[in-house]
Amino acid sequence: MTATTQLSFDAAGFDSFIESRTEPDWLTDMRREAWQHADAMQWPERRAEEWIRTDIRAFQIKKFSAPNVSSDPVSFDTRQYHQLIEGVDLGGSLETVDSCITAENLDPALAAKGVVFGSLERIAAEHPDLVRKHLFTAFDPDHDKFAALHAAFWSGGQFLYVPRGVVVDRPIHIGSILTDGGTDTTHTLIVLDEGAEATVLHESNSVSENASGLHIGCVELVQKPGSHLRYVNLQEWGLKTYHFAHQKAVIDRDSTLQWTIAAMGSMLSKVNQTVDMVGRGADAQVNGVMFTEGRQHLAYHTQQHHRAPQCHSDFLYKSAQQDKSRTVWKGMIKVDKIAQQTDGYQRNDNLVLSHHSRADSIPGLEIEADDVRCTHGSTTAQVDAEQVFYARCRGFTQKEATRMIVIGFFQQIFDRISIESVRNALGDAIARQVREYE
Repeated sequence: MTATTQLSFDAAGFDSFIESRTEPDWLTDMRREAWQHADAMQWPERRAEEWIRTDIRAFQIKKFSAPNVSSDPVSFDTRQYHQLIEGVDLGGSLETVDSCITAENLDPALAAKGVVFGSLERIAAEHPDLVRKHLFTAFDPDHDKFAALHAAFWSGGQFLYVPRGVVVDRPIHIGSILTDGGTDTTHTLIVLDEGAEATVLHESNSVSENASGLHIGCVELVQKPGSHLRYVNLQEWGLKTYHFAHQKAVIDRDSTLQWTIAAMGSMLSKVNQTVDMVGRGADAQVNGVMFTEGRQHLAYHTQQHHRAPQCHSDFLYKSAQQDKSRTVWKGMIKVDKIAQQTDGYQRNDNLVLSHHSRADSIPGLEIEADDVRCTHGSTTAQVDAEQVFYARCRGFTQKEATRMIVIGFFQQIFDRISIESVRNALGDAIARQVREYE
């Protein structure tokens, strides 16, 4: 996007941002309240437990501009950046560039069934009761300054609503693109009513591998009883991009969620991912893949919050680190007193591919109920030299052997993913990045 006016993340920039928009008063009021909170908040402290392993002292928000809806979007083919949709028959798609909606479509047959999909701003005006009822019900704008800034400045958001009992049998695709130096503050809100089913493929890309940029985003997944959602989020921002996000699902009675996250881009990422199980029998499976290189720093904090009895959660994150990169995974299984007969599992495995890379893994349990089964685990290791030697004795090069071992390390994640295009895209992306280490 080529901005006609640069808007800063300050009071003057916020006023200009509000003046440039045409939206319901209730939404503007939400933004104003969020800005007041953001303006009063301090940036996360270096010694705060949540940030002690992620140093953002070099981050300066004044180097980036807030989204400007009065700017003209650059016209180009965004499909060239997408990896998840090759050979996939889509039920709908939406494209954003620097927080500006550039294209949206939905199969008329799905629209006839009551499915609502497209620009969050547009739908907030056309279906205010539907959006207002669910917006910010999972997301907490007061979590920290980044969350409050997002709540004030979000733009180019995406909204999907699937009515009661409706099955969306073809995937919905969301594409978010950042130009070099651009800003993305998109808000993703997905709501599945009782007995509804859907698959959503969401990928975030920069226009070049080394592009700079800023993403301050949020994902809200709201599932009513008996609904089933498969949600895939592939993050490949440029290697000079800052990525701050809050992602949360609230799933009700007998609903199921399969959430796959692949993080391979950005210079620095700090993501909070939470699944709240609020109804008896809710089931959540989260699959996480992180692959880093150079001086990348990716920090993912996950929480599986059991707030109702007889729920099941299964979080598996696997990470590989090259060069001088670092990953941080901090997981928590939280079980409320009422959540008896909980079955919770979390695991993080790390494959360190160089002598200078690092993996921090901090699993945790906070259990108030007394009839539960909760387990957690973590492993960190280097590539087994004997395995490399064995492969080279059979004609593989050092790089081929290492690539084979790395792909095998992630295979457990791939086997859990039920969408073929996602399995293939993740395998190809990881294979391209593996380099040779002696």
